Order: sequence, then structure tokens, then C-alpha cells
Amino acid sequence: MLHEIRRHGSLAKAELARVTELSTQTASVIINRLLEEQLVRKLEVQRGKVGQPSQPIALNPVGAYAIGIQIGRRTLKVVLVDLLGTVLERWELAYASPDVRLIFPAIEQQLAQMLGTLGPEAAARLCGVGVSAPRDFGQWEELLRMPAADAAEWGGMVIGQRVQAMTPLPVSQAKDTAAACMAELLVGRGRSLASYLYIYVDTLAGGSLVINGWPHAGVHGNSGAVGSMPMQAARDGVPQQLLSIASLVTLEQRYEAAGLASDAMADERAIQQPWLPLTQAWLAEAANAIAYAICSAACLIDLDGVVVDGRCHRALLTSLLALVEQELGRYNWAGAARPALQAGEVGDDAKVIGAAYLSLHASFAPLQG
Repeated sequence: MLHEIRRHGSLAKAELARVTELSTQTASVIINRLLEEQLVRKLEVQRGKVGQPSQPIALNPVGAYAIGIQIGRRTLKVVLVDLLGTVLERWELAYASPDVRLIFPAIEQQLAQMLGTLGPEAAARLCGVGVSAPRDFGQWEELLRMPAADAAEWGGMVIGQRVQAMTPLPVSQAKDTAAACMAELLVGRGRSLASYLYIYVDTLAGGSLVINGWPHAGVHGNSGAVGSMPMQAARDGVPQQLLSIASLVTLEQRYEAAGLASDAMADERAIQQPWLPLTQAWLAEAANAIAYAICSAACLIDLDGVVVDGRCHRALLTSLLALVEQELGRYNWAGAARPALQAGEVGDDAKVIGAAYLSLHASFAPLQG
């Protein structure tokens, strides 16, 4: 019931009964219980339509809270969100390389800080902590120019367990692009797509997969890992992976080599002189690689669409999608359905918002049958 209310924004009791395939009486009993538990609220009665006036039911923002933690290769983010996913508190720390000795003390401090922000009554409605992080910080060490000592410290670590030792709240963990995909599924384009490939262009590009309206983790929790997709057949040597071409670290390094500020991708400078020629060269290569990955994925899974988002300026993302669309037109789609290409809506905060949604989803989403 909560899942359907979130998907639609608000629904009257009769509509909720219909979309959940429950009897009107059963739906009414459940809604009344959710009202008592303050997880939903009644909106103003709607009049002027055919039939009896109806009163929409919506999620109650103060019904539950969650904390999201994103441990990134360049940034640590912590947010406190309400049941609607609205960010109430935010904290961020940037670094050149993920240092275990820096990151976990900072997380413990922020957990205490955000509990204090809520106060005792609201803290009782805190359903958990979600953590998003790359599957393996130690991989692609050379591409990221990560100190070997930092890479080694993350080896074999179960990050969720490390965070769980800091709090009595339940801790959920997922790879960072799966968390970003969760955010897009619940509050972005995913509400209107049944099955889609999600691609997130970050320091290292990656992805995730949704099938029939549900995140599809796979046996190892790594479905949709397009960042690792080889860009050609292996013949002489090891072929490049998509992330070696379409990741923002590649663009940053080109800026640095030209003596330009490497953070220009986050604002309008990326599409202005003197960054523009470097940006255009990267866009052409990245679009070609992403289109190749999309075509390969569409031949394996019948997709409704592909959603591309990223930690970059929206104008840069728009340019990238236009070129990907152009590249997709160069492929022979005989025997396969070309998926619709769409820009993600969550953007830079997708991974940390998605981390918070991991706890909300664990607490309130229906079990898959």
C-alpha cells in the first residue's frame, strides 16, 4: 500500500484497492491502520468530479526517517531524509583518496549528530541507515591514481558491518550505482518504466538494472555493471572497459594535463573555452562507448528504456545524451528493440539519496512474490 502511494503521489481508498488488487474493505482496514501509525495522512477532499467526493491518501513526511551514507571515491556524503525522501540534513566531505582512518570516524560523528537533530520523539521513527559504496575500492587503482595503501585498507572489508558496529539501527548496504538506481526508481524516471538499464556517469561510470518494476541485484548484487563491459572482443591484449572511456576521471585527467581546473565538469565551464575542445573529445568517445553498451544490453534483455544520469553539470549530461542518441542510430537493430533513452532526474545526490531509500525500502516495500 505504501509502495503504491509513493509511486502515485496520492490515491483515494477506492483507487488504492484497485491498484493493490485488494477488496475495498481490506484496503480500508489497512489504510486506517496506516493512519493510526501516522505513516499516511488524508489530503483535502476532492469535489466536482463524477460520483462521490474522494479524499486522497498520501505519505506522511514525519511518519518515518532514514539516514543515507555514500562512501565515494572522492566524496563522503551523509543525509537525513523523511518518509518522502526530502533531505532534512546534509553533510559532505571531499578528499583526494578514500582514507579509512578519515572516513569511518566522520561517519560515526555524523550519525550521532543527525540523531541529535531529530530529537528523541522523531528518532524513535528512524527506520535505519543505508550505505552505498563501490563494490571494490581497490580495483582500477591505476586509473584512479589511488595510493596503494588506501586501496589495500579497503580490501576484503564489509563496509556495512563496519557501520553496523556504530549504531543499533539496522544497516542496509548496496553498491553505489544500485543505490542511485533505487533513488531513480522511487522518485525519478523509474516510476514510469517497467524494465530499464540505469547508467550513472561518475568518477567511474557504472550501472544497475530494474526488471518488472523491481531492482534486480543478481546473484552477486552486481547486475547491470556496464562499467565493466568490454568495448570489443579480446584479441591482442585485454580490451578496454566502458569505465576506462566514459568515466569523469578520464575527463578530469584531460583537464589536468592541459593545466585546467579539473572540477569544471560540475559547472558551465565544461562547455566553455578553454575546456570545450577537451570536453567535446571526451563526449564523443563516451557517447560511442555508452551506445555500444546499450545495444549489447538490449540484445540480452528486452528493455523499456535506458536512464542515464551523472555527477556532472546538466548541460554536459544533455550533450552526452544527444550524442548517445546519435550513436544508437548507427547500429543495426534488426532482431532487437531499440530502448528509449532518457535523462535521470535525481542527479548528483542519487547515490546518497538512494542509500537512504535502502532503509525505507527494507522497512516498507512489499516483498517480491
